[in-house]
Amino acid sequence: MKTDFIHNYDFDPTYGYGLQELLKVSSPNEPRKYKNFWKQLYQETVDFPVDFSIEYLEEREKCQVYFLDYQSTHGVRIRGWLTTPKDRAVEKALIISHGYGGRHEPDFHLPFEDSALFFPCSRGLGRSHHYPISPEPKWHVRHNIHDRREYIIGHCVQDLWVAVSIAEKLFPQVRGRVGLMGISFGGGIGVMASAWDSRIKKAHFNIPTFGNQTLRLELPSFGSAKSLQDLHKREPRMVEKTLAYFDAATSAKYIQIPVHFACALFDPYVAPPGQFAIYNALTENKELFVLSAGHFDYDDKEKEQRQLLLELKDFFKDL
Repeated sequence: MKTDFIHNYDFDPTYGYGLQELLKVSSPNEPRKYKNFWKQLYQETVDFPVDFSIEYLEEREKCQVYFLDYQSTHGVRIRGWLTTPKDRAVEKALIISHGYGGRHEPDFHLPFEDSALFFPCSRGLGRSHHYPISPEPKWHVRHNIHDRREYIIGHCVQDLWVAVSIAEKLFPQVRGRVGLMGISFGGGIGVMASAWDSRIKKAHFNIPTFGNQTLRLELPSFGSAKSLQDLHKREPRMVEKTLAYFDAATSAKYIQIPVHFACALFDPYVAPPGQFAIYNALTENKELFVLSAGHFDYDDKEKEQRQLLLELKDFFKDL
């Protein structure tokens, strides 16, 4: 598999790791009361009243499309989309979380024709704009980082848990048949969500971020990782103290469901060692699709994406 891409970066986006080295990357030490912190955050969320609305938007070839609007925690309104099968009954539901590039419409290419697909925009991003949260990734990822109880990443995880509650309220038949998918930023928060919510029965994470935060602060990167690295130089203790509670590789140890991963060998925005630290943290019930690169255009990208979609269709078939 090709990883010696021609690029203009001033660092090597493989970081000198081959596949065998990536499969050995470990998770950082778990901070004190980590498990209690996440269990409390989850309990606060599932006790939250379910308040949502959907508004019909349009009919597509294979689905009906709706605007989705719901109340999440801390007074934030989450907006996005919901699609349902056009000519079939809803048999399962998938919550689909986006990357830091945001979301502008549903992913109409997904091959799940018997599923209700929920596409929430994480708080502060896309249709879920919410002052004073910045929509810029470099500022969004820092929002309230000084206080782990108020840090934006934990609240974005809560947005996904509320979406699960809405899926089960709107479609009672999907209880026990709810899955989750996330890419990049959405993959990182998806890992954290799946670790603590037993209502989620299967998950897929594509080039997930927030893995092994210790490494992530050290390896040269672009995007949200670079922003955290810059802040870490000024306030190392504060950043390390908070990020230790938002490490997807640490949360992944608690995942009890089957998970499908797509992890990249070359990635200038989400360092591959962090991605694989998450994958490696699971000891069983996991599948791996190796991508040549993430956050980077290359000749085989479309071919690999088609192969990945075929695997996902099969993976979620028995959700």
